[in-house]
Amino acid sequence: MTEPFPTRIAFDEAAAILARVAAARRLPTEAVPLQRALGRVLAEDIVASTPLPNFDNAAMDGFAVRGEMPADGWRLVGEQFAGPDQRLALAAGEACRITTGAPLPAGADAVLIKENARLVGERVLADPAPVAGANIRRAAEDVVPGQRVLEAGQVLTPARISLAAALGLPTLPAARRPTVAVFTTGDELQPPGNPLADGQIFDSNRSLLQALLVAEGLEPVAWPILPDDPARIASALEDAAFSFDVVITCGGVSAGEKDHLPALLRERGQVHFWKVRMKPGMPLLFGSLGQALVLGLPGNPVSVLATFLTLARGLLDGLQGRAEPRRRWRARLAAPVSKRHERLEFLRGRLEVGEGGQLEVTPDLATGSHRLAAAARNDVLVVLPEGPGDWPAGAVLDCLPCGPAG
Repeated sequence: MTEPFPTRIAFDEAAAILARVAAARRLPTEAVPLQRALGRVLAEDIVASTPLPNFDNAAMDGFAVRGEMPADGWRLVGEQFAGPDQRLALAAGEACRITTGAPLPAGADAVLIKENARLVGERVLADPAPVAGANIRRAAEDVVPGQRVLEAGQVLTPARISLAAALGLPTLPAARRPTVAVFTTGDELQPPGNPLADGQIFDSNRSLLQALLVAEGLEPVAWPILPDDPARIASALEDAAFSFDVVITCGGVSAGEKDHLPALLRERGQVHFWKVRMKPGMPLLFGSLGQALVLGLPGNPVSVLATFLTLARGLLDGLQGRAEPRRRWRARLAAPVSKRHERLEFLRGRLEVGEGGQLEVTPDLATGSHRLAAAARNDVLVVLPEGPGDWPAGAVLDCLPCGPAG
């Protein structure tokens, strides 16, 4: 029987579906104070209404001077410190004390730095004398009025926030952060710190997902561990689906007898796709329920890591209108790798700078999706393209960072 939704699809097709659905669910814009704007996605272009700098000013402490230095030095006629403009004007052969950022007196054509100046009475001597234009910041040399300085879809970094502040903006228009509910499922799971019965394991996925989401600047809400009970799972998911933008689950998405999520989402919501030709993480499930988008991640921890970094994060970016691509590097393999399956694979690896300054990645031979220690000792996912292949040492491949640097 053919499923009424895409299944076993290519990775790129899954990413495109996520992007399309996210674009249709774009989150609204809100005014965000600068002190809370770090990491937010700018929702509108920012056009400068004032120049930067907004007046000619000194780039160094010293003396503003006009004309070539007379034989007995420039005549000192006043002082201009950073702050209110004293409206000084210099004639040829004159100088005034000045500090960094202070308005440049009319007629001044250079600033003599203090370290090169010698004061003899009311005369200023230079060794060496400054050239015309030295140590002066001209009005609008950085930003001119009407210039688009920030673009919608950019992530707000400290420097971009500082630029907004320099332009006098107390807030910035940013996409609202998505609200996210996190579920882990399985009769075998126990919270860390609880005693384990035979056959039970500690729930590492809940901590992993929460940390990944917090690294994105989000504040996830985690439900208690759900048993492999379809009625309990349905009740909890429907509760979350009417209160959150995104619901992320771990486990219960494959084809086993205890994998209830695909059928639940098919019956009560909508499935956008199920199963992606990727390794690890093939059973990934994506759909809608209530007002929420639902991502069902596989239960193995490395699969959770890989599917979140490569696809789930794209969904969160799309909801916020992020236009900047995630960071990726190109690195040479320090050892050969090969694969015989058709799926796109994300291999764990350690990125370093080689002796010649070239990025090098050492692939980890512990490839099982349960090998959490291998994920912990590595810092990138090495992308092995679709189809069987052999990549010798020295081959260049894409690497995706596993941390917030992405």
